[in-house]
Amino acid sequence: MIDFGRVVTAMIVPFHPDGAVNYELVEKLAVHFVHQGTDTLLICGTTGESPTLTWDEEYELFQVVQAAVRDTGAKVMAGTGSNSTHEAIQATQKASALGLDASLQVVPYYNKPPQAGLYGHFRAIAEACPEFPLMLYNIPGRTGVNLEAETVARLAELPNVVAIKEASGSLERASEIRRLTNPEFAIYSGDDSLTLPLLSVGGKGVVSVASHLVGDRLQEMIQAFEAGRNAEATAIHLQLMPLFKALFLTTNPIPLKSALQQLGWPVGGTRSPLCDAPESVVQSIQAVLKQLNLLP
Repeated sequence: MIDFGRVVTAMIVPFHPDGAVNYELVEKLAVHFVHQGTDTLLICGTTGESPTLTWDEEYELFQVVQAAVRDTGAKVMAGTGSNSTHEAIQATQKASALGLDASLQVVPYYNKPPQAGLYGHFRAIAEACPEFPLMLYNIPGRTGVNLEAETVARLAELPNVVAIKEASGSLERASEIRRLTNPEFAIYSGDDSLTLPLLSVGGKGVVSVASHLVGDRLQEMIQAFEAGRNAEATAIHLQLMPLFKALFLTTNPIPLKSALQQLGWPVGGTRSPLCDAPESVVQSIQAVLKQLNLLP
């Protein structure tokens, strides 16, 4: 069974001033994040602005990151989900052929399939790539439909459906998934602020935005919890809460890119229809970075 570790970083994509992908900086960031506590790099997820990337850009990103971290022990997960089952199968097969470690499969968005349709969608992808591990991704706030715990449990019976990124914001839902699935099925928080609470109901770790900035602290928090040092884990969680909140003052990854720019990483802006962070958000991010002693 594949182990994605405790901290999966949903990696941003840096752009040049003209909007082209800055692949050289992608390499440097990938290595930096691994050295700062990341176990697995998720490429072309929501934080990576996948809706505005072309498939050619995405496949290039997969290969660039794979080569950059090949000797580090980190795993590379490809965001190859789609609201078209046929398209998701094609993208996932290509990622598998590239030799990546796994795929993230988001709930189909906009077309709002019922649970039977969701089960059929994910099962078709799993059966088309039987040797390729899949992580489901439930984020009803962006997709408009929720992947119910009972459907997750059915999908978890498929041998290569090994994990879920649960971003519904509901500990009750995560608890129900844990109750209905085998212990080997890994549940990851899709919200940094819920990582510690989710661990208490059987979670494995986090698919994180904040790990771009504090991956080492997230590792310390999770390891403290695993070792029974609950007070230490809680202290780290509470210390990082202002950052967790600040990174979502407006649409992700707008605040995150502002934070990385303030730390000296020339990641550029976001692609339209996203936009630059307003000055109020920039100042709020700066205040939190100062509070956590992250600014150079």
